Amino acid sequence: MRAALFHTMHSDRSKDLLLLEDGSVFRGRSFGFPGSVAGEVVFNTGMVGYPETLTDPSYRGQILVLTYPLIGNYGVAALDPSDGLASGFESSRIQITGLIISGLSTEHNHWNAARSLPDWLRGERVPALSGIDTRALTKHLREKGSMLGKVLAQEQHGEVEFHDPNKENLVSLVSVREPVIYPGGKKRVVLIDCGCKNSIIRSLLVRGVTVIRVPWDYNFLSEKFDGLLISNGPGDPKKCLETISNVRTAMEKDLPVFGICLGHQVLALAAGGETYKLKFGHRSQNQPCCAVGTQRCYITAQNHGYAVDPRTLTEDWVPWFTNANDATNEGIRHRSRPFLGVQFHPEASPGPVDANFLFDEYVGML
Repeated sequence: MRAALFHTMHSDRSKDLLLLEDGSVFRGRSFGFPGSVAGEVVFNTGMVGYPETLTDPSYRGQILVLTYPLIGNYGVAALDPSDGLASGFESSRIQITGLIISGLSTEHNHWNAARSLPDWLRGERVPALSGIDTRALTKHLREKGSMLGKVLAQEQHGEVEFHDPNKENLVSLVSVREPVIYPGGKKRVVLIDCGCKNSIIRSLLVRGVTVIRVPWDYNFLSEKFDGLLISNGPGDPKKCLETISNVRTAMEKDLPVFGICLGHQVLALAAGGETYKLKFGHRSQNQPCCAVGTQRCYITAQNHGYAVDPRTLTEDWVPWFTNANDATNEGIRHRSRPFLGVQFHPEASPGPVDANFLFDEYVGML
């Protein structure tokens, strides 16, 4: 076999760089769109799945650092416009603002690869840098916390300002504009699209459920449905005031409600709880979560920068899962009513399918 080639070399004279808000500079070499962008710099420790990761709407507004050193080796599949759920991707476009990696594989090989990672990034106008010491960068972000940053091409320092995407309602930018129906069976679930991953919809369809996908601020209460699912999405959940209000009203119907990731946070806020920003968040396919009251631990896929404070919920709610690394909340359940939420992604994609059974549990409640 021919050895893979890697694009890792750079020098102190490199003109492309990542500049953090604390003044830290990481020099690299551009391999994506030759432009400058600003956003929140976060890291992901997953080893595989860059097409799914880059198209996850939860990354909107973020400059993503991939810690795994081998990126681009299997290229990118073709995006079939006739597939409304973009098979192999989590949305129909790249959602990240910028990409930071250590080593780029300049040759790719896979049976369904249609283009290279650099070609994909350039086609969607997403800047990217390789040759960055992502280990040092990640250690810096773990110590200081996620921070604002700029990817600067050719040292265009004055052409772009630092920008905090969490001050925006990012959910409004990634949600559908009009309701979409995916026929699947007699049971009907309203899915509030806060930046929904395609795999969540597939997970419901394969279980014989019709999905009514609605915008984040859509008043769905006049719809006929058997259950409500609140999807993942980017940014601060407290920006989703209309979503929180609609969920709170829907809970009065006592129909099953399931929140995933940001949807979990929205559920907690609708129940009167509070959320807070994590220091550097959880983003990867290797996050261990323990089921409360048991000795069982699940390895989960995650992508979030905020968390629920379970102490702010009433005694009607109980913690369901906790993160084994930092003991943050990863799930809640209502003691007597059909309401549940998880901070991780049971649909995975990419990642382990340990928690996939949660969809069975939810559909069984309909």
